[in-house]
Amino acid sequence: MKLFYGWVVVAAGGLLGCVAIGAVFSLAVFLQPMADATGWSRTGVSSAMTIVFLVMGVASFGWGALTDRFGPLPVVLSGGVLLGLGLALASRASSLLEFQLIYGLLVGGATGAVFIPTMTTVTGWFEKHRSLAVSLVSAGMGMAPMTVSPFASWLITNYDWRTAQLVIAIMAWVVLVPTAFLVRRAPEAVDERERVAAAPGMTMGAADPGLTAGQALRSPQFWVLSLTYFACCATHSGPIFHTVSYAIACGLPVMAAVTIYSVEGLAGLGGRIVFGLAGDRFGAKRVLVIGLFAQALGAGAYFFVRQLGEFYAVAAVFGLIYGGIMPLYAVIAREYFPMRIMGTVLGASTVFSAGGMALGPVVGGWIYDTTGGYGWLYIASAGMGLGAMFIALLFPPFPSQQRAATQPA
Repeated sequence: MKLFYGWVVVAAGGLLGCVAIGAVFSLAVFLQPMADATGWSRTGVSSAMTIVFLVMGVASFGWGALTDRFGPLPVVLSGGVLLGLGLALASRASSLLEFQLIYGLLVGGATGAVFIPTMTTVTGWFEKHRSLAVSLVSAGMGMAPMTVSPFASWLITNYDWRTAQLVIAIMAWVVLVPTAFLVRRAPEAVDERERVAAAPGMTMGAADPGLTAGQALRSPQFWVLSLTYFACCATHSGPIFHTVSYAIACGLPVMAAVTIYSVEGLAGLGGRIVFGLAGDRFGAKRVLVIGLFAQALGAGAYFFVRQLGEFYAVAAVFGLIYGGIMPLYAVIAREYFPMRIMGTVLGASTVFSAGGMALGPVVGGWIYDTTGGYGWLYIASAGMGLGAMFIALLFPPFPSQQRAATQPA
């Protein structure tokens, strides 16, 4: 039986995401060794990651538009080259400001060239199993904390941080550049199905095959999608970033507290599969709304935990939920908008999600500095999560549902 090439694109996207996201987020492993070796403050080094989030969001919009125009290959290939270059240059930085600018701007911008084009391309290859396919790509990204991070930790124990980061840069080039050639745009036959999707009796496809990017970005569907995305990311970014510190403040040993984050990440892998299958069976929009409600409850549950077992239980549920719902945004966008502008739409929505991710760490830090604890962070996160759910309820019906409702019995 001949292998459907769409699954090759899924595998390539998962590998690209794992290495790219893992390389970027390895900064958490480098934090203490860099601070000890250079005398740079941890706040200063960590701020490079804040810049990464903001730049990645803005750059994703541009990379998405380029994907629509030229296809995913040149964009993903450029991202792989630039990511390795940024990491290599950052490993040679002689000042904190130089490191922040190189890592934040170049590495952050390059990461956007990997994430959005692969997610966009995968949505074009699938109709029946779209939620599962997108979730599997996201699952590859979720493997980063269990693959690249341990490798970075091993490098740090055997070499200085500059050599270790240079090795990761070389690894990024070795993996990302050849794998980029496997990411191909869906064949014209898929686009042709989309062009006739609005014909009577058809139920699949996007809202309007003639929809322009400008019209899409002004549409209520886009704004509901983007605001939900923002509120969703703002809900889980604070708990993800601060829960280890919260556990330490509760009296848990540092190593035990770190394992809570690992439990979240492992549960997130399972969540991507579970929510992907559920999205295909029950509809991505319905599953997203239920997931957002559960995410709000999970974030609020951290307020009540104090013991390691309690942290593990909440982390497992919380990780499963937020890991599972994130890929659904690309699936929902594909239902509303034609494939030829999906890169622009997803890239623009990523600007909002990156803003939400950047909000949680700084707000959580401000809450701790102001109140002396993290309690209000989890209360605020739960409230933001409920807000995300209510925004998601404003999604209009999918175009396929509208067409089906207007067809004669």
